[in-house]
This record gives sequence, C-alpha cells and structure tokens, in this order.
Amino acid sequence: MKKLLFIASIFLFAASLFALEVNEPELRVTGNETIEFINYTGPHKVIDSLEAIKRIGSDMGKTIVPETPSQVGNKNKYFVIHAIDASEKGKLDADILFIGADATVDHIKNLRRIISAYLSSAYGYSEKDADTLAVFITVYNAVYRGQIDVYNSKYKAVVTKNLSQENCGLSTSYKDWPGKSEIVIPLYDINGGISTVDTSVISDSTVVDSMKEDDDKNVDSRKDMVDLKEREAENANDKAQQAQKTAAEEKKKLDDTKKEAKDAQKEADKAKKEAEKNPTEENKQKAEEAQAKADEKKEEVKEQEKKTEEAKQEAKEQQEFADKKQNEAYDERKEIAKDQQEVQEKEAAEAKMPSEYGIILSDEKNLLSRLVRFNTETGEIIKKSPVTEIRNRTIYALGNEFIAVAGEDAGNAAIKLVTIDQVNMEITSESNETLAADSVLVRDGNDFYCVIADESNWKVGKFDSNLVLKLKSDVNVKSSTPITITDSGVVITDDNGRLRLLNKADLKSITKAPDAVDAK
Repeated sequence: MKKLLFIASIFLFAASLFALEVNEPELRVTGNETIEFINYTGPHKVIDSLEAIKRIGSDMGKTIVPETPSQVGNKNKYFVIHAIDASEKGKLDADILFIGADATVDHIKNLRRIISAYLSSAYGYSEKDADTLAVFITVYNAVYRGQIDVYNSKYKAVVTKNLSQENCGLSTSYKDWPGKSEIVIPLYDINGGISTVDTSVISDSTVVDSMKEDDDKNVDSRKDMVDLKEREAENANDKAQQAQKTAAEEKKKLDDTKKEAKDAQKEADKAKKEAEKNPTEENKQKAEEAQAKADEKKEEVKEQEKKTEEAKQEAKEQQEFADKKQNEAYDERKEIAKDQQEVQEKEAAEAKMPSEYGIILSDEKNLLSRLVRFNTETGEIIKKSPVTEIRNRTIYALGNEFIAVAGEDAGNAAIKLVTIDQVNMEITSESNETLAADSVLVRDGNDFYCVIADESNWKVGKFDSNLVLKLKSDVNVKSSTPITITDSGVVITDDNGRLRLLNKADLKSITKAPDAVDAK
C-alpha cells in the first residue's frame, strides 16, 4: 500500500500568478500495494474516435470460435491467443491479450474499451457487463503482474506456455504497455454466457482490496460485479433445477432398465435350465440368445447409471456454483454498503476542510507536475488531477479553470496549451498549436505567451483565455527562450541567441536583428 509523505514548499507570486509547487515522495510499505494506473492524460497529435478504439476489440472478438484454439489480431499492435484445451482438467482456459510494440493505447480507459468490445463481440456480453469485466480484468492483471507462479497454479499449460515471467499481467504504467503486456482473461466456461469469464478469479480478495484503496473505493464497479454474480447465481440455479429434473428422469430410466435387465436375466436363467434339462440345439440356441439379451440389458444399465450420475453431478456442480456466486455477492454487498458510507463521510469531511490548489512533482527527472487540491492545515492531499504532464512547474488560475502547458513529445502525444477544470481536474480544452517541450508560459492579464511550432521553426505565440492564437512573432526564437513582459514590449531570445523586443500589439520586432544587443 502506498502512503504519501507530504513536504510542502510554498512560493507566493503576484496575486494573478498561480505557481505553487509541492514535492511528494512516495513510500512503499509491505503488504498489498495500491494499484494506481499511470495514464497519459495530455494532448494528442491524433485523437482516435471512441468507435475506432472499440473496433480494435470487436474486430478481434468476432473472429473467435469459442470451441477452437486460435490467434487473432495484429501482433505488432493488438492480438489475442484463445488458449483452450479440453483434454486438461482442473485448471482454467484463458484468452491472452497482447499489446504489441507499435500499439498506441496510453490510457486505461481506452484499454478497457478494447477489452470490453472484445468480450461483447466474442462471447455476447452486454456492453455494461463487458465494461465491468474489463475493469476487474485490468486490475487483476496489474495485481499479479510478473507473478508467473500464480498463473501457473491456476491456468492450463496451453495458457502458461504463452506467458513470461517479465511480462505476464499488466504494468500500471502506460509506458510499459507496448510489447510488454500479456493480459490474461480467465475463462470458466467457453459457452457459459455471462459465466464465460471467471468472475471469482478476477474479483478475488486481493483484487478487491486494491480497488478499495481508491478514493471512491470503486463502489460503482464493485456494485456492477455483484449484480453480475447475482445473475450468474440465478442462471446456475435455473440450470441446477433443470439438471435435477433431468437427473430424476434419468433415475427413472435407470430403475426401468434395471427391472428390464432383471427380467431378461430371469428369462436367460430359465432358458439355460431348459437347455440343461433338454440339451437340443434349439434349446441351446435359445439359452444363448436369452443370455445375450440379458447381457445387453446389463450394459444398458451401466450406460444409464453413467447418464444418471452425470446428471446428478451436473445438478450438484450448478448448485454449488450458484451458491458460491450468491455467497460472494452477499459478502461483497455488505462490504460495499460499509465502504459507501465511509466514502460519503469522507467527502462530507473534505468539503469542510480549508483547502487550496497547488502543483506537485509527478516526474522530477523531466520536471513534470500535476495539479492537486490539499488541506492547508495538514498538507494532506484531498484530490489529485489525472493530468501528470504539466510542464515547467507553472500553472495559472483563471476563473474556474487553470491554464498550463501540458503533454509529451513522443508517439501520438503532443505538447499544447490546455485548460484544466477545478472540479474533476481534467483537461477541458487544448490549443490547436503544438508547443515546444521547454517552452515557458507567461501571463499578461488575460493573455498568455509561450513558444509554438511554426513548421521547422519556433515562434512566440500570444493566446487569449480560450486558447485561441491571437498573434505569433515575426521572428524565429529559441525553443527555450525566456519571455519577459515589460512596459516597452515582450523581451525574447531569437534563434541566433540575440535579445529582441517585440511589440505587444502585433508581436513584430521593435529591435532590428543586425543592430541588436547580443544577449550574452
């Protein structure tokens, strides 16, 4: 479990400037570790539609034949091994989702959308049930990341031969997903309808304990899982009753067959005595035929005994399964009720806390930060923003939002000017323009200055509070140029390293390059 040691350093700027920086080391302690997925939450170069993301999963799922082992998808991006083996008993089959080296998924929500669409397409799950399973599947695989012994103990050889010690399961960081993910989806019954995926395995106590560590204790997802298990129990009860009815019918057939076998043996014994008493060829033939008929009836008895036992066993297994699911659902409902009360009490208490917003280091090496709301008396963090890529430790408050430079320059990620709301602390809008990775962000009233990409060059851009570019400089600048607002204009460093003064009205150079004073 992760605990936070909060050390705050507050630097007060002018009233309009919001640049509070708090350092937050994390301490690891023994015991269960909280699973917190690290997602890329900044701007993107290309934003895939929700339909396109889901199509990745559904396209793979629709080619799956449940009874047939197979591989589907693109190994460089996303593919699934449908690993089943009817000959091995006592362990689980599974689907294994691999995230290839060229995959671009960088948020757990989108990964879950892919898994959910796959389950709906392959096994007919409703969207809601598939969404619930996807949440638990990802947490389950994160909890048991790298624990190959756990997978070996539960899954068939056809599954484990495709897993590795290093990559089995799912990393909590999106940066480790491409080429390093082996997401195991345990299959209880490949033709089991809503019981196709083994819900007991993916919601074991370790998984649920981890989910309970989140601020909201994942109450909604856990409620949905309980609802799914209760429906599993209902279905299993119906199957158990049908199996019991079938078992009763098979038992009656067995009793009738035993009576017929007994009568046939009596006839065979009678024919045998007659043949011994009067050993004619005809009597011998009758005795042999009668015994053959009796033997045939005995075989029918054995066969019917087998059918009867199978029906009884099916009824027993379905009832045990129903009872198991019902007990799990009952126990979890009690826990959810208690946790829900705790969440409500915590939220009520937090609403009364004296609090402010600040930014903390999320990546000290790369100087990336995230927005938090914290208790001003204790330094306790009340809520964290999911956005962990705020750059250069600078953020400005404007109304009910904050403006910052955020993002990364890698893959499909992009660096842009963004607004972040105060309630959910999520990105609500972003600039059309891409910014330099080392760009500063400077505020002048309701205008914001930063360095933007202009083909292969860098320019100073002036944005309004809606992130609309109003002006860009007529001179190229260093990507890391300081930007100073003065009474005379905007001071920057051009791409030759010289100081230049720009006119605020049009961002054109007031100082001329040949006569400029060398910035050195």
